[in-house]
Amino acid sequence: MASKLYVGNLPHSTTDAGLNEFVTNAGYQVASALVIRDKITGQPRGFGFVELAEGEDLQRAIGSLNGQALEGRALTVNEARPQRASLSASGGGGRYRDNRRRDY
Repeated sequence: MASKLYVGNLPHSTTDAGLNEFVTNAGYQVASALVIRDKITGQPRGFGFVELAEGEDLQRAIGSLNGQALEGRALTVNEARPQRASLSASGGGGRYRDNRRRDY
C-alpha cells in the first residue's frame, strides 16, 4: 500500500517537479508529488503531498525529511490525514435563521 506524506512550510517557488525531485534526492521513490495551489489565484499555498512508491517506509521518510531545509525553509513532514469534508459539501456552516416576527 502506498503512503502519503504531508509536506508543509514549502517555499512558494516550489513546483510539483521540484517537490518530487527533493524527495527523490533524499533517497525515496515517489509515486506522485503535488503542491497545493489557491483555487482562485493559482498561487502555491505553502504545502503539498507526496505519495511514496510501494514498499517505501513512511515513518523512516518522515524521520529523515522532517526539518530538512528546502530553499532555506525547514520543512514540516507528517503522515497525510484524510481530507475533511468541506462545509459547503456537508450543507452546514450557515447561521441559524429565526423567521419569527419581531415587534420591538
